[in-house]
Amino acid sequence: MKRARSRAPSRSRQMETTFTPWLSLGGGMMIGASAVLLMATNGRIAGISGLTSRIFARNSDGDARGVSALFVLGLLLAAPLWLLIAGDWPQQWVPSNPVLMAVAGLLVGFGAVFGSGCTSGHGVCGISRGSARSIVATLVFMAAALATVLVTRHLI
Repeated sequence: MKRARSRAPSRSRQMETTFTPWLSLGGGMMIGASAVLLMATNGRIAGISGLTSRIFARNSDGDARGVSALFVLGLLLAAPLWLLIAGDWPQQWVPSNPVLMAVAGLLVGFGAVFGSGCTSGHGVCGISRGSARSIVATLVFMAAALATVLVTRHLI
C-alpha cells in the first residue's frame, strides 16, 4: 500500500493534498450541525461574513452581537481544540506573501458584500433551504474558484 508523504509545500505550482474522507465527513457534519443549531436556537443563518459584521455593527442588539461573537470565537478556537485532542496542529498552508493575502481578503470581502452573503451563508445554509438565489450565488462562487485555480495554477 502506498503511503501518503507529508512534506512542506514548495514554491512550485503544484499543491499536494491528502483526501481524508472520514475527517471530511465529520467536519461537514459539524458544520451542518452548527448551522442547524444556530438557526433553531436564534433564527439566524450561519453566514460567517454576516455574523462577523454583526459583531461590529453599531445598530446590532446586544443579544445578536453576543451570539455572533460566540459563533466566530468557536471558529477561532477550532484549531487549538484540535491541538488538544490530536496533539498536533491541523495541517494547512497559506501563502506567505502579505500583499497577495491582503488583495485576496479584499476580493473575498467585496464578493461577500456584492453577493449578499458568503459561501457559508449561501452554500451551506441557502442551498439547504432550497434558495434559488443561493444556488445561483454558489454556482458563481464555484465558477470563480475554478477560473482562479485555472489561471493561477496553470496559466500564470
